[in-house]
Amino acid sequence: MNTGNRQEAHHHQDPDSNQPVGGMLTHPPAHAAGHGTHTGHGGDDHTVHSHGQHAGHSTAMFKDRFWLTLALAVPVVYFSPMMAHLLGYMPPEFPGAAWIPPVLGTVIFLYGGQPFLKGGLQELKDRAPGMMLLIGMAITVAFAASWVTSLGIGGFDLDFWWELALLVAIMLLGHWIEMRALGSAQGALDALAALLPDEAERITDDGTETVPVSALSPGDLVLVRPGARMPADGNVQDGQAEFDESMITGESKTVTRGAGDPVVAGTVATDSSVRVLVTAVGDQTALAGIQRLVEEAQASSSRAQALADRAAAFLFYFAAGAGVLTFIAWTLLGSVPDAVTRTVTVLVIACPHALGLAIPLVIAISTEQAARAGVLIKNRMALERMRTIDVVLFDKTGTLTTGEPELKDIAVAEGADPDAVLALAAAVESDSEHPVARAIVRAAKARHLALPEATGFTSLTGRGVRAGVDGRTVHVGGPALLRELGAVEPATLADSTRVWMNRGAAVLHVVDGGKVLGAVSMEDAVRPESRQAVSALQRRGIKVAMVTGDAHQVAQAVAADLDIDEVFAEVLPADKDKKVAELQSRGLKVAMVGDGVNDSPALARAEVGIAIGAGTDVAVESAGVVLAGNDPRAVLSMVDLSRASYRKMWQNLVWATGYNILSVPLAAGVLAFAGVVLSPAAGAVLMSASTVVVALNAQLLRRLKLNPSEVR
Repeated sequence: MNTGNRQEAHHHQDPDSNQPVGGMLTHPPAHAAGHGTHTGHGGDDHTVHSHGQHAGHSTAMFKDRFWLTLALAVPVVYFSPMMAHLLGYMPPEFPGAAWIPPVLGTVIFLYGGQPFLKGGLQELKDRAPGMMLLIGMAITVAFAASWVTSLGIGGFDLDFWWELALLVAIMLLGHWIEMRALGSAQGALDALAALLPDEAERITDDGTETVPVSALSPGDLVLVRPGARMPADGNVQDGQAEFDESMITGESKTVTRGAGDPVVAGTVATDSSVRVLVTAVGDQTALAGIQRLVEEAQASSSRAQALADRAAAFLFYFAAGAGVLTFIAWTLLGSVPDAVTRTVTVLVIACPHALGLAIPLVIAISTEQAARAGVLIKNRMALERMRTIDVVLFDKTGTLTTGEPELKDIAVAEGADPDAVLALAAAVESDSEHPVARAIVRAAKARHLALPEATGFTSLTGRGVRAGVDGRTVHVGGPALLRELGAVEPATLADSTRVWMNRGAAVLHVVDGGKVLGAVSMEDAVRPESRQAVSALQRRGIKVAMVTGDAHQVAQAVAADLDIDEVFAEVLPADKDKKVAELQSRGLKVAMVGDGVNDSPALARAEVGIAIGAGTDVAVESAGVVLAGNDPRAVLSMVDLSRASYRKMWQNLVWATGYNILSVPLAAGVLAFAGVVLSPAAGAVLMSASTVVVALNAQLLRRLKLNPSEVR
């Protein structure tokens, strides 16, 4: 809001408000799923990936195969002679008992191992070896070696049925965990979409009619009763209610929505009925746009993901090379059985699945957790870069401030009562729908003032308003109105209004029959959350800057209130990106936070572009991150999540690579001369433990508090 302009005329559109109109999407998403049109991304029954190592595989498939494989693995492990010897027990003996591991192990190999075998063959065809090929190679080697032993061929003691069973079960578990994490963000939003009502009450000339939500169109008027969910996006036309918007913003506190306010599909009117004019349905709703953003986040590539893929390819060659060298070395030493045993052990335990989970699982969980907190990550690189940010540049209007005027101060002429003057101004403004008028009325109601009855309301374009109160003519307006009426501001009052104008506030006078009774200052309301956001960022070692088109005195007043480090004022929307470039030229890495309407160039230029207010404008293509609500503290959630996920990535990388670097040489027998040899049993246990540790470590990210109200 350009408050400086309010001094001359408070009844006109604010050119710097940057607010979307009526909750409509400025760019409707092309392929988002609305009510009744779910795309099937997420949840246990849906395919998450359309490409890559999980192509064509669903979360449900991995889950079902895991549980059946685990059930079959229990008797395989129990009846395994190697496991019995290792744990010191004697399995029961009866006819056919010895064939339980081979028979069930074969079922496990063919059924549980199928996804890895198919994936490995595809990687082989593509000449892009990776995790699936290594898993496929490991279980194939274990399968073949175990059958050789079971059939008594060559006298080898390579009973790896139990190892094969555990290997397949652990890999299925790991992939199930990963697929669940990848699908949870979209699945949660699909579940929210499913909560949309199937029917709506459409208001007609004859009353109301119940119609399917799919039959609604923009322009329809619908009745939303207490406790009911919004069937579509729209604007409140009549009534006022407290709305639960947590499904969009992640904030549990209800918000008041009255006439003219936008409301979003899926939110709940908790206490009163409202009539809503529908502005967007189906694919054009905010919820559908949010679903599309999460889809983009899941499909986006990242440098960390590419690193994991390259590491997996390297480990394939490392394992294959180590296996060949192991076989040659032990054969030259004259021990072919040991050569086979060592080689098989190397190939079985060299599977890099723990490394494969290290990064993707962290990113997947981070994306999911962010989405649940109302932080929608369109590009994973934005999440990775956020931890390196040196300065956060906030657009002022609609971001640090509400973009709506607020009555800040009131001053009166000698002998006048401040409450009486405010009540008089509110009575005159009560029939006006202008934001300034609503702010004055709101301030009077907050003080529980009784308003006198006003009649004959008239809007004086560019000057103010006029109405009759108790037989008197009362005006409310700026300096232009005083000049027109020839009214003189008392000196005592002028002292106060001069201070207000010096800080950029809009000043409105209350004139009763030519006598100036008092004045009020109107300023863009600073969000209460902005102070917490600025101070918390500074505590994290991040500078805070602000850019605005407002006059210097307006900008400096807000900056002083929030203790902002640097201010760029009187900046045209088209030039905001130049301020981002100016900060970058100093060697600073910049995160730009704006409302996404006039800030697109700046959002695109910054290392991380963050669009705020996705509840009413979800089609912000230039930002890497979209905040579903209007709370600037959500930026802190991004910083904390980025830093925490980076730590988890490195912890997992160190653990997973450390396991492979140590276990493969030991399995190959490089310390056999010292009597240190990694047995197949110990190798399998370590391999399984490594995978589980990496998965559980990533899950610890779920403990991170990302709700903006909980971030400190």
